[in-house]
Amino acid sequence: MRIGIGIDFGTTNSTAAVFDGERLSLVALESSNPIMPSATYIDRELQTMTGQNAIDRYIHDNTGRTVELIPEVVAEISQFVEASEAEQPTPVATTTQKIYGAAVVDSGLQGRLFRGTKRLLGDSHVRRLMVFDHPFRLVALITPILLHIRNRLTAQAGPVDYGHIGHPVNFEGRQQFRNQTALTRLAEAYKHAGIRTQHFYPEPVAAAVSYLGANPTVAGELLLTLDFGGGTLDFCILRRRAEYFDVVTTHGIALGGDHIDQRLFRELLFPLLGKDERWRRRGMDREIETRFPFEDYEELLVNWAVSYTLNQNKYTTPVFDCIEQGGAAAVKFARLRDFISHNLSYVVFQVIKDFKAQLSQAPEAVLDIPELDVELRLTRSEFEATIGDLLDRVAAALDDTLQRANLAAADIDIVLCTGGSSLIPAVRRILDERFPHQVVEHDPFTSVAAGLAIANFNGW
Repeated sequence: MRIGIGIDFGTTNSTAAVFDGERLSLVALESSNPIMPSATYIDRELQTMTGQNAIDRYIHDNTGRTVELIPEVVAEISQFVEASEAEQPTPVATTTQKIYGAAVVDSGLQGRLFRGTKRLLGDSHVRRLMVFDHPFRLVALITPILLHIRNRLTAQAGPVDYGHIGHPVNFEGRQQFRNQTALTRLAEAYKHAGIRTQHFYPEPVAAAVSYLGANPTVAGELLLTLDFGGGTLDFCILRRRAEYFDVVTTHGIALGGDHIDQRLFRELLFPLLGKDERWRRRGMDREIETRFPFEDYEELLVNWAVSYTLNQNKYTTPVFDCIEQGGAAAVKFARLRDFISHNLSYVVFQVIKDFKAQLSQAPEAVLDIPELDVELRLTRSEFEATIGDLLDRVAAALDDTLQRANLAAADIDIVLCTGGSSLIPAVRRILDERFPHQVVEHDPFTSVAAGLAIANFNGW
């Protein structure tokens, strides 16, 4: 009996589903959990781990570890040396001199963590990343995740080498052929993972298929889907037919929940970690006071997979100086010290995600990070003001989608929301204002995989 297979490899998380024509089942990718972090960890022996195990290993290996960068040997030169007298010749000696480059080799690094690799797939300039002196193509970094998914599919549904594969409408990047580049790379990775018969399918269309499969009698001809995931915001408009549908248009922009999380980190936590404070230290003949160079820390702070690199002397020494100088700012720099030494970036971002979810359910919430002695209360209106420009981009992309389809908001019969960030009330309000009484909710985290499996079963 044929079984429909759907695989949703996401920027943040991945899911998979099977459909036998009657029953839809999600695949347990993490123990009994159908949602798996899209993460790969490669250790010094080039052994790989995936999912939550990869993240846990990364945190363990880098907590409390001082990063020591050593110069990389980029070349060696040899020359002949003759230091003897003419009357008593001696053998000619050879001396070798090493040429060093920048201090970029982390001698204590136990492994490399890769997450969000999907964002790089459309960039043709990113070809290989070095992992312990071995060049890894992007395809090789995501193949272990896809292989894990296929193994879990096999355990649940039997051997499979085919499936419908989700993809965003537009991959991140500005290159003209980024979608073609990304799909070519994905196709190769899926092939290495054993999925040889591949059918690529837009993720927002898959979400619509899942909704229509669960609600076959719902009325309406035109359906608009908003898929607001971790890395991208995608739209599609479908026109329903007797037994199927036509895709009227699709549209997508590089805006996701991760961007919102980073904005919250910057606006709420940066001021509590020393941003805009002063740095006093003793000079040759006088005391020097300047603004603390917080900009050197910012990008590493908001990208948790590389935050451990802050534990270097060039970053920690100024922090220790600011703690020793005392005053009200010393508490802030003590937080920054603890953040760095205990490698708390991943923990903090998980708290921010939970905090964001609480604000979707209640008018206010508390950002509670006991590891940093932070307890910050924020109202939903303050949250919406913090991400106001991002919400404007959502509204503009929605209007662009309607314009591409040559439709007015009143023409749309059903508006479907999926993806974790679609749960933000301000996003829902944007939709309700344009499409009153037309907005419906569907499973925000697994609907894409479900729709892919249904489409695969039906040969769509």
